[in-house]
Amino acid sequence: QDWEQRQEEDTLLIERILLLVRNVLHVPPDPAEEQGVDGDASVHDRVLWALHISGMDDLLKFLASAQAEQQWALHVLEIISLMFRDQSPEELAALGQGQAAAEHGEDTRELETLRQRELVEKRARALQRPSRHSRFGGSYVLQGLKAIGDRDVVFHKGLHNLKSYSHDLGKEPRRVPRRRQA
Repeated sequence: QDWEQRQEEDTLLIERILLLVRNVLHVPPDPAEEQGVDGDASVHDRVLWALHISGMDDLLKFLASAQAEQQWALHVLEIISLMFRDQSPEELAALGQGQAAAEHGEDTRELETLRQRELVEKRARALQRPSRHSRFGGSYVLQGLKAIGDRDVVFHKGLHNLKSYSHDLGKEPRRVPRRRQA
């Protein structure tokens, strides 16, 4: 609802919810209670994850950036400062940069190895087949079959076409006028 349409009860409810979130995040960590495995999420981290899953972080961003909701700015600022309570600025800055750079480097290495493998396969395929297709199927001399004069026939097609050989191969058939056709 816009701030003009809100009742007094709505304003009190929003303030109570923000104070509840602030108080939940304000609970100090208890190392004796949190005896987890290294790298395990602390209670504070799990609360932050629950806030993210519920969409509360988006609401906080909206309240922090909306011009009409400036009355909640100090509450939101306090909640955000409690969200980053255990973090140092150096860790936060290095966390985003380090993972992105490491992932980028790893992706680059994977792509490079895939590219090298593809080039090797391409070279192997190029060596297996000739580089240009030759349309020359060969020339064969048909002994015993005479061409014009006393020479043997020279056949320029592939051997699989030899069975269908005739002297008229490649010649246009003589056209008979329509009135003289049978």
